[in-house]
Amino acid sequence: MNIQATLRTGLLASLLFAAAVHAAPRIGEPAPAFTTVDSNGRTVKLSDFAGRTVVMEWTNHGCPYVQKWYGGGMQALQKDATGKGAVWLTVLSSAPGTQGHVDGATANRMMKEQGAAPTHYLLDYEGKVGRAYAAQVTPHMYVIAPDGRLAYMGGIDSIASTDVNDIAKAEPLARLAIDAVLAGKPVAKAQTRPYGCSVKYAN
Repeated sequence: MNIQATLRTGLLASLLFAAAVHAAPRIGEPAPAFTTVDSNGRTVKLSDFAGRTVVMEWTNHGCPYVQKWYGGGMQALQKDATGKGAVWLTVLSSAPGTQGHVDGATANRMMKEQGAAPTHYLLDYEGKVGRAYAAQVTPHMYVIAPDGRLAYMGGIDSIASTDVNDIAKAEPLARLAIDAVLAGKPVAKAQTRPYGCSVKYAN
């Protein structure tokens, strides 16, 4: 094999490996494992919550779609889910210098002011968790079943707007998915179209 052919083979192998590493998660398959830190500096692993329903919510406080929900029911959804035994992980993947980026202390202060009630607020500044889940927007919602398989991914509801009044009119897609998984039932609409602001990943 000549040098050019060797280089082409190596490049192809690298591209295939990268594609595999960054392959989008699939409904019914194991949710991507991760280790990161939360707003209190504690190490958090997905494996910490084995056997429990896990809800993941991508956030960015500067996004009007996130503001809509924190002005119209995100906190109640968090409290309802965790009150039924679910783990709620709010994930910040905004890189330093981008919209929505905050440090842990600021995140804690904002949660207190908003009355938010996630189990952990995860600081994913490098975007490793976000990219593993192919999170595109804020809010992008995921529900992981107790067996560790991805049961839902998509929009928080069915109306892609920034108007808080639309929440009551919309189909509550994430809530329905959470309730189904907590009840041990299949999710009727397991994958839906997410809407919101783009996740502000590091380049």
